[in-house]
Amino acid sequence: MAENPEERTSTPHGVLVVDKPAGMTSHDVVARVRRALRTRAVGHAGTLDPAATGVLVVAVGEATKLVPWLTAADKSYTATIRLGVATDSLDADGTIVASETPPTLDRETVQRAADAFLGPHRQQAPAVSAIKVDGVRLHARARRGEVVEPPFRDVELHEVAIDAVEGADVHASLRCGKGFYVRSFARDLASRLGTVGHLTALRRTASGRFELVDACRLEEVAQDRLLPLVDATARVLPTLEIDAEQAADARCGRRLRGLPAGELAILESGRLVAIVRPDPAEPALHRVARGFIQDAH
Repeated sequence: MAENPEERTSTPHGVLVVDKPAGMTSHDVVARVRRALRTRAVGHAGTLDPAATGVLVVAVGEATKLVPWLTAADKSYTATIRLGVATDSLDADGTIVASETPPTLDRETVQRAADAFLGPHRQQAPAVSAIKVDGVRLHARARRGEVVEPPFRDVELHEVAIDAVEGADVHASLRCGKGFYVRSFARDLASRLGTVGHLTALRRTASGRFELVDACRLEEVAQDRLLPLVDATARVLPTLEIDAEQAADARCGRRLRGLPAGELAILESGRLVAIVRPDPAEPALHRVARGFIQDAH
């Protein structure tokens, strides 16, 4: 029997903000979204550890092309750090490797110690993480019992506030750049305070301009919860409406002249055409970095 076009399920396109529950990996969330929306074209922007909760930005359909820009956004968190106990994974899921009586501290003292990490700095990644060393993820090496020195990376902490100190527990809010590990911050803050420590709770409250207010629970995932492709793009890039001739040039991969400086998303009649950036060889021209199919919206 011939397929009825009216009965064909259209491929969804857009961004879904999920409030990830504890106990699931980011990949688990992607798998659930794939089943719920009946599409394989799903990816996420910014891994959350299984124990962590909160904002996980999930790209669907053509929005998967936005992942490099979605991932680059700053992240905001609330965290609880337990002083006096260290674990091999730097969080509560790990095995205790050191324990001592922590010093008695007030909020102001901890705030001064935390402020020392503001701005760009070098941070050593956790030994249990998704970072690859010699092509193998560190968490896979750890499961095999291998001892590998985690790499140091350039990260940036934009803001940090110590909200409360309750005995051995430090409650903090922070905003950081791409690649920042809050688990490593917990370890390093404890060290600066003269003790050891690990992360006991982490909740992502925002990823760029995607916040908890935008988020749905996994059981609420549906096509009508998708943020449309154009709206999602406008949260990560400036947008510009172009004419039909320019749009045709962009779709053919031709360079465009006369656009504002910098990277931007170009639209025709309110539909996303491409993300363009200045050509390094000729900055007055923009070249296409990502193109989008015409019926995606």
